[in-house]
Amino acid sequence: MKYLLGIDIGTQGIKAAAYDEEGRLIASCFEPSYLITLDDGRIVQDADEMLMSAASVIRKTAEKADAAGGTAAALCFDGQMAGILGIGEDHKAVTYYDSWLDTSCSPYVDEMKRTAENELIRTTGSPVTIHHGPKILWWKNERPDVYSRICKFVVPSAYIAGRMAGIGAADAFIDYTQLHFSGFGDVRKLEWSDTLLDRFGVRKDKMPRIVEPWHIAGYMNSEFSGYTGIPEGTIITAGCGDQAASSLGAGITKTGQVFDVSGTASVFSCCVDSFAPDISNKMLLFPRSVLKDLWIPLAYISGGGLCLRWFRDNLTGTESDVPYTVLDSEADAVAPGSGKLLFLPHFAGRTCPADPAVRGSWVGLGMNHTRGHMYRSIMEGIAYEYSMYMDILRTGGVLGDPTEVTAVGGGAVSNVFNKIKADVIGVRYVPLETNETATLGSAVIAGYAAGIFSDIAQTASSFVKKSSPVEPDMENYSEYDPFRKAYRQLLDVAGVPMGLLY
Repeated sequence: MKYLLGIDIGTQGIKAAAYDEEGRLIASCFEPSYLITLDDGRIVQDADEMLMSAASVIRKTAEKADAAGGTAAALCFDGQMAGILGIGEDHKAVTYYDSWLDTSCSPYVDEMKRTAENELIRTTGSPVTIHHGPKILWWKNERPDVYSRICKFVVPSAYIAGRMAGIGAADAFIDYTQLHFSGFGDVRKLEWSDTLLDRFGVRKDKMPRIVEPWHIAGYMNSEFSGYTGIPEGTIITAGCGDQAASSLGAGITKTGQVFDVSGTASVFSCCVDSFAPDISNKMLLFPRSVLKDLWIPLAYISGGGLCLRWFRDNLTGTESDVPYTVLDSEADAVAPGSGKLLFLPHFAGRTCPADPAVRGSWVGLGMNHTRGHMYRSIMEGIAYEYSMYMDILRTGGVLGDPTEVTAVGGGAVSNVFNKIKADVIGVRYVPLETNETATLGSAVIAGYAAGIFSDIAQTASSFVKKSSPVEPDMENYSEYDPFRKAYRQLLDVAGVPMGLLY
C-alpha cells in the first residue's frame, strides 16, 4: 500500500497525516508549536524547532502507517503564509520565523501604502498588510547586518521542504498560492515585479523561484531520512499555503463555492475563475488556488479563533480547563445579539484592511452580562466581520448568491458557532466530516506529483464527505441587522484612540 503524507505547518502546531489512494486517513500525529515573545515584544518562532517538530510528527505518523503495511510515496507541506524567514547559502535559517502575528513592521505597511498602494494591489492581488513586503523592509532597515546575510526569503513550508530535500539557496522557492503575500510578486504573470522591487530598493536575488505546488522540490536526503523514518529518495513537493491546501481538501474546485476556515485565523473565502483585485475597499486578498486557472479571494481576522481560546484560558474563573462544549452551551442559551454586547476580535490588529491600531474590545458591557453573553459575542463578532466580507464579494460582482458555505477548521465542530454564522450571514452552513482538510489537500498534491492521481480537482472533490447542514433562521437574520450595522460603525472608530499608542 502506497500512502501520501500531508504535513500542515500551523501557528499553534504541526500536524502530519498519512492517506491511502482512496483518501482514507491511515495515521496522524500533532505536536504543538511555540510562539516566542521577545524582549521588544516581537512575536516569532524558532525555525529549527519548527523543522525538527515536523520531522518528529512525520516519524510518528510514518511508524503507524508502516505498521499498517504502507510505504510512503510522496510528501507535501503546506503552511502559514504571511510570515517569512531568511536563509543562507546552505538553506539554513539565519533569522527566526517572523510570524504573521507580529506587527512590528507596521511602519513599513504605512510606507508601502503611501508609496504605491493601488499598484501593489493590482500586481500582487493583496492589500498592503502584515505580510512579506513590510517584513522584508523591516529587516532591510532595522537589521541591515542580518539582511546582508540573507540569501533568500522563504515561507515555512518551503523552508522545511528545502531542508529535508537538502537543496541550497539557489534552488529555494515559493509556490504561487503564497505569492500574493510577497509584496513584490506579480500573481498573474507568476514572476517578480522589477518595478515594485526597484521602487522599494529590494534586491531581486533575495527572492526565491516561483513554482507550482506539485513541483518536485527534491527528494528526502539521508540526514532527514534518519530523523523522519521516510526512505531516502522519497518525493518532496513544493507544497502550498495552508488556506490553499484547506480549500482543495474541502473540495473547493468550482466557481461560486464559498468556504470558511474556522482556525487560528478566521478566513472567509470563495472560488472564482477571474482576477479582480479589491482596489476600492482594500479588504479582499486575491490569491491563486492550487488549481492554476482558479482564484480564492479571501479576507481574514488574524487570530480570530485565538480569541475563543484566550477567553477559555483567561476568563473562565477557576475552571481553567473548562471544555468548549460547556461554553457553547452557555452561549446557546443567550439570545441573538448577546444582550446588546459587541465584540471586536482584532487582538492582533485589523488585517483586512490593514489597521494595526485596532485592537480587541467589548463594547456595551453591563451587569446583566454573563460568561455566556461574552462568549457568544466573540462568535457573533467574527460572524459580523464575515458578513462584511460577503457583502463586498457580492456587491463587487465577484460572487453571486451562494446557497451554502463549506465549514472546516476547529471552530466548525461547534454547531452553535455554525448556527450563529448561518443566521448572521443568511446562508446555510455545511461542515465536513473531517476538519483536517489541509493535510488532505496536501496529500492530493503529493499524489499528483507522484503520478498516483491524474486530476487534482476530480480527486479532491471525490474525497469530500459532508455532515448535516445548519440552516439559517431568517428571523434571526433580520434581528441581527442592527448589530451588523453597529459593528461596522464601531470598526470605523476603533483604531482612532489606539492610534495614539501604536
